[in-house]
This record gives sequence, C-alpha cells and structure tokens, in this order.
Amino acid sequence: MSAAGPLRDQGHPIGDVYLSREAIGERVADLGRELAAELDGLEPVLIAPLKSSAVFLADLSRALPIPHEIDVIELAPYLGGTGDAVRLLKDLDHPVDGRHLVIVEDVVDTGLTLGFLVRTLSVRGPASLSAVTLLDRPYRRLVDDVPLRWTGFTVPDELFAGYGLGLDERWRALPDLHVVVADELPVGIDDGGRSDIAA
Repeated sequence: MSAAGPLRDQGHPIGDVYLSREAIGERVADLGRELAAELDGLEPVLIAPLKSSAVFLADLSRALPIPHEIDVIELAPYLGGTGDAVRLLKDLDHPVDGRHLVIVEDVVDTGLTLGFLVRTLSVRGPASLSAVTLLDRPYRRLVDDVPLRWTGFTVPDELFAGYGLGLDERWRALPDLHVVVADELPVGIDDGGRSDIAA
C-alpha cells in the first residue's frame, strides 16, 4: 500500500504518485554526478532554503562524491504581502567569500525566491554562484536571469506534496512526490503560489 493510502482514507487531498521515490533517487544520483563533473576540486558549499529543500539537500549531498559543505537559510513571505516579497528568517552559519556556492532548491517557479537568494549571496564575494533544482516550472518564470544550471524534472503547473514539499506544514514526509487535489484542499490552506513561498 502507498504511504499516502491511509491519508486518503482519512480525507486528505493526496492524489496519484507523480514521481516515485525510485525515479527521484535515480535522478538525484545523476545530478550528483553532473555537479561533481563541474565542481571537482572546488569544494562547493550547498546552500538550501528551509524547509522544503531539506530532503533534496540531504540526498544530493550523499550523491555528491566530492568534498563539499552544506549550509541552510530560511526565508518567509512578508506577512500581509502579495506573495512576491521575501524576508530572511535565518542566515547562513558561515562566511562564503571566495567559495563556490550552489543553491539547492526544491522548486523553481517564478524565480523570485531564487533571485532573492542570488542578490543576498552575490554581495558576499563568492567565487561562483549557481543553482540546482529538483523541480522546475520555467513557463511561470518572472525572473529570467537566475543561475539555474541543473534541473531534475520539469513539471506541470500542479500542487505537489511529499519528498519534503508540503502545504501548511502537511505531507512533507511522504516518500514519493504526489499531486495534491487542489479542489479538495481544506478551507484555510493556502497553496503558497504552488510552493511553500513564492518560488
């Protein structure tokens, strides 16, 4: 039985599996090799925005067969904002000047969050700055000049849950990536612009 089966039985709007844990695992392994081919000898720092990128960050780190470090940053939309204004809740733990930085995103959608991260980090003097995302929706992009170098999957304009992605802190722990049945969402759950914040 799927891990989502009991949730569906309880009325949660979890739909079909869109990407299985096996398909995700294979692609993350590929991404690890792709990053290693370009970053070998550079000891990159993988930087992930919390919370939804945490699972992807952990798996990508294990798949990256070269010395590297990890750090995390936490963002949130401004309260009462329009969804495209982002504020910093938790900064990096270490300086990044002279380092090769790779932003690890769960979803790149509008590009607003990634653009904010690029602006925030580029003034700190990194040697290079690039990004990898598990899921990409390039057709929703509002910011074009983002350094997105590696993409796991290009996905349709659907709500997803599982593999770290959630809505209103729900369903992150599902091991597969599921479509969320938007019409069945409980009242009061915001789709967050198709992600945890405007991506």
